[in-house]
Amino acid sequence: MGEAIDLRVLMDHDKEQDKEFHAMLMAPKMPKAVKPVIAADGDNVRRPRGRPAGSKNKPKPPIIVTRESANAIRAHAMEVSSGCDVNESLANFARKKQRGICVLSGSGCVTNVTLRQPASSGVIVTLHGRYEILSLLGSILPPPAPPGITGLTIYLAGAQGQVAGGVVVGALIASGPVLVMAASFMNATFDRLPLDEDEVATAMQNQYGHHNGPHHQPDESDLYGMPQNLIANGTTPPEMYSWAPGRTMSKT
Repeated sequence: MGEAIDLRVLMDHDKEQDKEFHAMLMAPKMPKAVKPVIAADGDNVRRPRGRPAGSKNKPKPPIIVTRESANAIRAHAMEVSSGCDVNESLANFARKKQRGICVLSGSGCVTNVTLRQPASSGVIVTLHGRYEILSLLGSILPPPAPPGITGLTIYLAGAQGQVAGGVVVGALIASGPVLVMAASFMNATFDRLPLDEDEVATAMQNQYGHHNGPHHQPDESDLYGMPQNLIANGTTPPEMYSWAPGRTMSKT
């Protein structure tokens, strides 16, 4: 009887040990504490690499432009209403905004245009009727501006196919909406050319070109539908468009 009791006690003791061992296996493992590294004099301590856990990049403050740079260039798409003067409208815009305007292109129709041919005689030609804008270039500066630096050069096509161009003199009345693409700026420098180091070389080039340069006058047959009042003495001003041989147009 005593031996049976001892046997039970041993079995219960073994069960208790098994439970404790099973509990140790199932328990979560805790990280071991890292011992501080104490370096002796003259020894190099190797630091851990990488970013510390939980660290983030600091947010950078946004860049806020409080005022526009004086050298900034703006792009503009301007629509001039029908019946208004295109030249005067651009000049008023430049004066009110105090910005220079560089006209890049234009589209639309104008009526009763007066042009000056920049030739030796400076012929003034008035084109009556409605004309379509083929090209519009120029610059307009707010006052005070040097004389002669402001102006528009335009090329037009008529209803009969005639093409003429020159410097705009006087009003340029829009016949329907006229769209002008331009760039504006605040600062512009006025330089007189040629510079000192270029004067001698430029004079020699001009003299060589005057004696040896080819002289070519466009033939009247290369002009399509050009009115005779724009052709003087059988020569055509260089400001007129002309078509080279091989054009597909046919005279009617």
